[in-house]
Amino acid sequence: MFRTPQHIGIIPDGNRRWAGQNGLQKEDGYAYGLEPGLRLLRAAKAQGIRELTYYGFTVDNCKRPRAQVHAFTAACTAAADMIRKENAELYVLGNTQSNCFPSELLPYTAPQRSTQKGSDAIRVNLLVNYGWEWDMKNDWASRNIPRIDMVIRWGGMCRLSGFLPLQTVYSDFYIVKDLWPDFCEAHLDAALRWYRTQDVTLGG
Repeated sequence: MFRTPQHIGIIPDGNRRWAGQNGLQKEDGYAYGLEPGLRLLRAAKAQGIRELTYYGFTVDNCKRPRAQVHAFTAACTAAADMIRKENAELYVLGNTQSNCFPSELLPYTAPQRSTQKGSDAIRVNLLVNYGWEWDMKNDWASRNIPRIDMVIRWGGMCRLSGFLPLQTVYSDFYIVKDLWPDFCEAHLDAALRWYRTQDVTLGG
């Protein structure tokens, strides 16, 4: 029997590099990552995955030029609107006390966990203005998010960049060399095939 990860973390890296390669301004790349995120959500649900956590942007990302900050905050707000139109339970996590946090996302900051048996809604967590130090100093604000089975990172970089350290202690980590706006369903299929070959012991 094939093992399917119940919870996958998504690090959609490479938007700025993709924009540069396509003759655009760096900040233009974020909008091109929206449609891939929606396609991944639908593909994951079709594969029987129960939960996804997307890395929107970090506290440190807010140090970037103003045009980029505006672009990725707008993209996260648009992403939330797109997710809510799917059969999904959306939870947004991040430092809401900062000016960098989009006020439009405040209604989604209360964890929504269905207690109905047989519910086919996929759970989607969106990390917005998130930082691991902020998480830790706030009594692990992410404690409502369960353990992540596998993290997939686009863009070829082999690092977590502070992505949910509590939940990723035993996560398998899969790297996609292609940049995030070039996402295709074959990336997810390859990651799932790879995951099924891993010896998951959780330290036991």
